[in-house]
Amino acid sequence: MNRLAVIDIVGLSEKLIGEHTPFLSQWLKDKHLSQIQPVLPAVTCSAQTTYLTGKWPSEHGIVGNGWFFKDTQEVSLWKQSNKLVQAENVWDIARKKNPDFTVANMFWWFNMYSTADYTVTPRPQYRADGQKKPDCYAKPAELRDELQQQLGTFPLFDFWGPRTTIKSSKWIAEASKVVEEKYSPTLLLVYLPHLDYVLQKFEQANPNVAKDLQEIDELCKDLISTLEKRGMEVMVLSEYGISKATQPVHLNRRLRENGLIQIREENGLELLDAGESKAFAVADHQVAHVYINDLSQKEQVKKILEDTPGVELVLDDEGKKKYHIQHERAGDLVVIAAENNWFTYYYWLDDQKAPDFARVVDIHKKPGYDPVEMFFDPKKKFIFPRLAFKLLKKKLGFRTLMDVIPLDASLVKGSHGRVNIDKQDKPVLISKEEKALSIDPTQIQELILQKIFA
Repeated sequence: MNRLAVIDIVGLSEKLIGEHTPFLSQWLKDKHLSQIQPVLPAVTCSAQTTYLTGKWPSEHGIVGNGWFFKDTQEVSLWKQSNKLVQAENVWDIARKKNPDFTVANMFWWFNMYSTADYTVTPRPQYRADGQKKPDCYAKPAELRDELQQQLGTFPLFDFWGPRTTIKSSKWIAEASKVVEEKYSPTLLLVYLPHLDYVLQKFEQANPNVAKDLQEIDELCKDLISTLEKRGMEVMVLSEYGISKATQPVHLNRRLRENGLIQIREENGLELLDAGESKAFAVADHQVAHVYINDLSQKEQVKKILEDTPGVELVLDDEGKKKYHIQHERAGDLVVIAAENNWFTYYYWLDDQKAPDFARVVDIHKKPGYDPVEMFFDPKKKFIFPRLAFKLLKKKLGFRTLMDVIPLDASLVKGSHGRVNIDKQDKPVLISKEEKALSIDPTQIQELILQKIFA
């Protein structure tokens, strides 16, 4: 067997490789760059699972970064159990070919309770006093302690939120080198999320984009050079490219204005009651799953959505089949944003009624994806002293709300999820052997196996 590392540089597209990425530009000169046709939705969980299983969302069941769980009647995003994946992973197939095959999964999603040999993934501690502490989960369990003793605690707050930096990707890269040296896996999967944030926060001409490109390029230079010296072939890919998107579309507000959303009020604030709503949307970047509890309203809901500015397509059952997303977890309708638009989860009509979790980083309570979590509220004066004071209160054991996130969706400048996009914005595959200029995402699994068993 040949040893292979697959490095997922999130958000990388052809237009980003150039003057600010000297290493990657030089490294791919004797490689071949292919564009990957995006999965619908072109989001992390769906794309990664399609790559690893060789199946579409209609088959593996990962229809987004989250969905409405009909058995619990709750919207849940960013679940971590691999048992949610309804298809064989690449390592299961490889192990059947050769029982000596091993895999290390470094931060690709659905990384808990899988059949992979070695895994590391984010897993914060949620303490009884309300504190959220950075941490990670690993298999074998002692690997977690070994990595954090050697590299420091996993920098969770640099991984997501308004203070994201290169530190989280650097920690993952260093941990990947440690794991590779310790276990020498046949396949090493590495997730580097750094570009994901800056491209959603700023337009490409912003100096912050150039800075982050240079940072990820330096990190890749060290990681790729190290792995190649250790005898591994390296393949680089991305899940999606990020396109300009400055226009937020509030689907749930639109449905609410048409009497379809049910709200429950607690402590003067509004909560979405998904199970009692006639229809509601689970927004996920530029795609939304619309679940209709009262199917007699389906045609009305479809018309409302089609008439909503910023909506490009509304997929019914036939449309879902065409885009390979016809699965029981998918919405009764799947909505795709028009170019330069993206979908918020917002359902309240008055910001004074917004739930307390709306102004904090809380990816598990919000019934949809919220990129505004990457910003500190620009309207709050002395935001950093405020933040320091709140952190001090937490350390002293006092419960306090970390309400530093704005409710201004216009701050977002980029998004992803659509599939009808310019080729310069499509995800890429950089590989040694020449491939077609454009490949389907379901081909990635077979390409990995071909390299290992060539």
